This record gives sequence, structure tokens and C-alpha cells, in this order.
Amino acid sequence: MTGLPDGWEVVVGLEVHCELATATKLFCGCANAFGAEPNTNVCPVCLGLPGSLPVLNRRAVELAMRIGVALGARIAPSVFHRKNYFYPDMPKDFQISQYDAPINRGGRLELPDGTVVGIERAHLEEDTGKTTHVGGTGRIGGADRALVDYNRAGVPLVEIVSAPDIRSAAQARAYVAELRAILVATGASDGRMEEGSLRVDANVSVRRPGGPLGTRCEIKNLNSMRSLGRAIEFEAARQIAQCAAGGQVVQETRHWDEDRGETVPMRSKEEAEDYRYFPEPDLVPLEPDQRWQAEVAASIGPLPAERRVRLLHLLGAAPTPAQAEQVRSVVASDLDALVVAACEHGAPASLALARTANEVAAEPSSAARLDPAAFATLLVLEASGELATSQSKQVLAELLATGGDPAEIARRLGFEPMDRGELAGVIEQVIAEHPEDWARFAGGEDKVRGPLIGAVRKATGNKADPAAVGRYLDERRARGS
Repeated sequence: MTGLPDGWEVVVGLEVHCELATATKLFCGCANAFGAEPNTNVCPVCLGLPGSLPVLNRRAVELAMRIGVALGARIAPSVFHRKNYFYPDMPKDFQISQYDAPINRGGRLELPDGTVVGIERAHLEEDTGKTTHVGGTGRIGGADRALVDYNRAGVPLVEIVSAPDIRSAAQARAYVAELRAILVATGASDGRMEEGSLRVDANVSVRRPGGPLGTRCEIKNLNSMRSLGRAIEFEAARQIAQCAAGGQVVQETRHWDEDRGETVPMRSKEEAEDYRYFPEPDLVPLEPDQRWQAEVAASIGPLPAERRVRLLHLLGAAPTPAQAEQVRSVVASDLDALVVAACEHGAPASLALARTANEVAAEPSSAARLDPAAFATLLVLEASGELATSQSKQVLAELLATGGDPAEIARRLGFEPMDRGELAGVIEQVIAEHPEDWARFAGGEDKVRGPLIGAVRKATGNKADPAAVGRYLDERRARGS
């Protein structure tokens, strides 16, 4: 589904759960680490054993405040509550969360296209454990048994609740992408959806444009951008079909079945009274003073939007759509500092951006070892025509793997630059051997440029720089010779 039927509008609000990048859990000293052996990062506190008492993690509070500052929220005195329910993956049968007094209140998130999505709250809470259903269908309704891993129980979370301002699946994906970039930039979370440290619940309803909000359904635990977009599109279509047939949407919690490409009912939607919130008696109210808030705000570096503006400024002229996408990709990959540093060492901005977005981003584990000065030297060699594009990419691969001097690597690989006179002689020979192609090109038929450049490259054993060949051909055509 790529659009809604005429006369319908989808309304989406997102609840994004991000695990905080702390060393230990929210209320105990157990390690906050992904991938450990099941049920090894546990203790009496996170298992809820009698007599154990929670102690709040200061670092988690700081990271929660960073998120609030980055989203323009008001940091306020907050209170922890017990949220009571029965789930097998929460050993004490309640979750410590924040209810009516969250640490971050209000805020906004501006998307790259200028759309503003309101933020209602961003509160602290502990994560639940993880249940794996085994045998049968592998789902709760048809499994033979369930295995519970409590390592994740007690890991610090911030739940960021948006206003119902999102109007399409594409906008929802853009919102999560921008929010994830902010979380990573502030150091609050690693944002790894594939590891579960960033999960999304989508509240979806449909209505006639301008009409009252419809009955919403919540789709739980979406853990990829693809799933998020597909789930919203399916659910909107399902609700519209139900309304069009004279039925009514029932408020409920639904599960996204990736294999079937549809949402399925999980349970009736709970309201606040179903959770029987009451203040956590073992934790005092949390009231960060102004000095602490100022220290946290000062620790935040430039946010993604500001970093994108800086790259766009380096490009100078209005970016092409491809360059705008490269800017977003480079910032999201946290590689924009490399582009800036390379430009400071004399590299052309557009070339630095392109190589970083494509070749460097493809080797993220090696990017940190890439020396910006060496990277800039290589880009200058390419821009000047001393290295062909393909040659430059091969040298860059060596730089990413082992480092070194770009000029020395080029010599070792046999990429000696061609003398301009030698190159001109080869081009003239190719023109003589392909008179019909040259006549078409000279007459203004640009589609034969590629074959002519390819013939020159072949004649030189791929040593000729395509850009230099193209410039020569253009100059010769302009002379009318």
C-alpha cells in the first residue's frame, strides 16, 4: 500500500523505547550488556527478591536529561511509580516507571523536511526481560514452551512519546530515523534496533481529514524501519476497510507478523487504571537542580540537524537530491567529522562527501582508523586527474585496511598518472579509429561520450582518468576540430 483511499487520513503517534548506554542497570549493579549468557546478569534487586532495595543509577538520569535537552523538553521533578501487571518476563510482577510526573515534559522534533512532531513526554523506566517461545509455531499461541531470560530486566529505558502529529508511514520512518540520530549523537543510546536497544510501538487510527480522532490500535515492539512502515500501512488499510464496511474499530493491542505482513490481535488495550499505578515506596522523588541540568546541557555536542547544515554549507551551492541524501546518511552514520576534517585539509567537499557516504560507510569498523589528512591527499589526487575514480577507490580500500601514504600506495599498485601529452595522443588515436562515434559526439550527441571514454580507458589499460578524458573531448568539440 502506497497511499490511502481518497477521503481518509491516518493519524500516528509513536512510543519509542530506547535502552540507555549505561554500564549497569537502572537500580542495581548488574551489567547492562547485550549478548551475555541468559540469566547471568541478574541479582536480588533486578529479580525482585524479598528484602532487596533499588538504588537509582545517576548516569541513567544524566542520559535521560540529555534526551530531554536535545528534544527541547522541560526537565521537571519526577516520581517513580510501580506499574503493576502480570508478565512472565518481569520477575517481580511490576515495573518501576514514571507515570504522571515524568522527568522530561513536552518538546518537539523537527524532521529534515521541516515537519515538526510534538513530544508529549520522555520518561525513565526499567526494561523487562525477554521471553522466547519454543516449538510449534514459535509464537505464544502455538508454542510448546517458553524460555525467559532476565538479563534485560532492569536495564534503563527512556520511553519517548510523540504527539499524534504523524500522517504517513514514510513520516513515521523519518521521525524514528531522526530521533535515533539524536539519541546516538547525545551518547544516550547506541540505537541498535537489531539488538532491541531501540523498539517502537505505533498507535494508529484513521479519520476523515479534519474530523475527530478515530479509535486507535497499538502495534507493539516494531524493531526495524521496514516493519514500522509496513505495519502502519497495513493497519491503516485494515481500519479503513472495517469502517467502510460499516463496522467499528476496537481499541486493542496488536502484534505485527512480519512473515504474513499483517497485524494480529494480542489483547484488549490497557488503560492507566488497569496498571494500578502507585508511587514506588523505596525511591525518593527525583529533582535535578539547575546546576546539574546546566552541566548536562553543556555536555551535549552539535545535534544532527546542525551537523547537516554544516555539511551543506561546505558544499556551497544548492545540493543535488543525491547529495542531500548523502548528507543525511553521513550524519546518521556519525562520519560527518571525517568529511569536515578532510575539507580542512584541502579536499573538495562534494568528493569527500561522496567517498565517505559510499566507500567509507561500507567499512564502518575501519573508518575510525582513516587519517583525515591522508584521505584528503587521496581526494586531491583524484580531483586533479592524477588518479582515475576506480584507482582512487582501490587506494582508499588500502587506506581503510592498513593506512599509509596515498601516493605510495598508488605507485605500489601501478597507478602512475599519465602525462597529458601521452593521454592526448591516445585520445586522438581513438577518435581516428572511431570516426562515426566522434562525428555523432561532435554533432552534439552526448550519449556516445561513454563509449569514447571507455575506448580510451581500454587503450590505456584503465590508467586514463575518465574525467580528464571527458574534459579533453569537450574541449576538442568546442574548438570545432
